[in-house]
Amino acid sequence: MTKPESVGREVLYEVVDGHVGLVRLNRPDKRNAVNGDVAEALDWIVKATEADEAVRVVILGSTSDGAFSAGADLAEISKGRGHLLGTKDGGFAGLAQAARTKPWIAAVNAPALAGGCEIALSCDMIVAAETARFGLPEVKRGLYAGAGGVFRLTRRLPMSIALELVATGDPIDAPRAYALGLVNRLVPAEKVLDEAMALAKAIMANAPLSVRESLRVARMSFDHPESELWQVSKAVSARVFASEDAREGPLAFLEKRAPVWKGR
Repeated sequence: MTKPESVGREVLYEVVDGHVGLVRLNRPDKRNAVNGDVAEALDWIVKATEADEAVRVVILGSTSDGAFSAGADLAEISKGRGHLLGTKDGGFAGLAQAARTKPWIAAVNAPALAGGCEIALSCDMIVAAETARFGLPEVKRGLYAGAGGVFRLTRRLPMSIALELVATGDPIDAPRAYALGLVNRLVPAEKVLDEAMALAKAIMANAPLSVRESLRVARMSFDHPESELWQVSKAVSARVFASEDAREGPLAFLEKRAPVWKGR
């Protein structure tokens, strides 16, 4: 898997604290709008973090104070390059439809609108600045939020609120999004990344295999009947309880020490 040149340029990536993949959108002059380079970079980063056993949690943030992401780069679309804004495996921005087992946290320090909102919704959790906003304004321009926003909002917000946002195109501010459960943690803008790291560390304290498998079943809950979820849950339970970490956890508790997770 060849690392694209856009990693380290349009999108920055590093592993911090040994287990956190830190990803930052880096097109401040374009309000972090998604072009082909961004999509290619995020596609590669998703696959790299999945393949790296050391990475347990991924944080997706921005180097810009002006926008988390403005969504699709309209200049690229106007030039007939709209098809490059997604990838075969990841969909829009290389992320919206990407297959992931590890938790992703969106660190939203500024407005996340249109495709930017859909990028945030692609993550499992959201830490947001008090000044951030979320919205899908596509209907105001005769367009459609095709990167999952119109159905992911209804899974993260009360139905009537989600339908209002979809139909009006008007944004919701971060304090209200937090009150309604769309945002996990709400902090001043300068503390967004620190709070996302705190959330990542809380996840990292747990057994990686347990976290991945538990998230896998939790994510399935919207799409499968309970009878099927019971079958999946039983198989996951057997796999997790047979792991080395399932032995290490109780032993560490009895020995009154921090567990040393192997992820297997």
